Amino acid sequence: MQGTRRFEGPSDLHLHSVHSDGTESPAQVMAAAHRHGLRTAALTDHDTTSGWAEAAEAATSLGMTFLPGMELSARHEWRSVHVLAYLVDPDEAGLRAMTDRIRSSRLDRARLMADRIARDYDLHWDDILAQTSAGATVGRPHIADALVARGLVRDRAEAFSSILNPRGDYYVALFAPDPVTAVRLVVGAGGVAVIAHPAGRAGVLPADLLDRMLSAGLAGFELAHRENLESGIRTLRRIVREHDLVVTGSSDYHGLGKPNQPGENTTDDVMVERIIDAATGTAPVYP
Repeated sequence: MQGTRRFEGPSDLHLHSVHSDGTESPAQVMAAAHRHGLRTAALTDHDTTSGWAEAAEAATSLGMTFLPGMELSARHEWRSVHVLAYLVDPDEAGLRAMTDRIRSSRLDRARLMADRIARDYDLHWDDILAQTSAGATVGRPHIADALVARGLVRDRAEAFSSILNPRGDYYVALFAPDPVTAVRLVVGAGGVAVIAHPAGRAGVLPADLLDRMLSAGLAGFELAHRENLESGIRTLRRIVREHDLVVTGSSDYHGLGKPNQPGENTTDDVMVERIIDAATGTAPVYP
């Protein structure tokens, strides 16, 4: 979306609301971003754009620029890969079909996990639904919150390390496309694809996979993120230099769901501008 720059930094391009696994409404997320001094913010709920309208209205009323986004689920072998999708056309048929399929899989998965857990713990499906909001993408965080509410664990961290551990008996794998397909879907919807927290404990993705993602249109990496490890960041910075990629920094804010705070990492204005200029799917919403 070409034009005179109208956004202002600092910018945080990775925040979540109750429409996925955050604990605050989109409006509350934008208010939190504003309190932390941000002037441009993206809502990137998992596999849904249902919070965009509320977030845009709240952000612009506070004098902030809203950058529509989404965190698209993908999977490579045993590990999850999250692709941040900025400024996509939410009505593009291919992307919409995939996000509908992923959300349906999340619901089926949550039901099956709830049934398994209920064999050993006093947890019911209604307990999980009580932790979700209308239009939310149901996921493990909602099960975790239900476990907390029932007094079965202290907090989300304990839930994920015990009952919801991927190596445990209650875990069910989520359907998600492979990362190359995910990038193609984002680009096909006019968006800009950036890998979220790409240098965490699972390590950097294999070089051949990154090459295929780059060929599919991957734009860059979220390098400033509290989960990234320095060794992986060094590897990815070399790739960034070789391919002149976008580099972002973000909080991955989830409200009370994580300790992350808005603006703890931010994205340089030049990089935000590159994202806006490269996108053709939808436009930022300016105050």
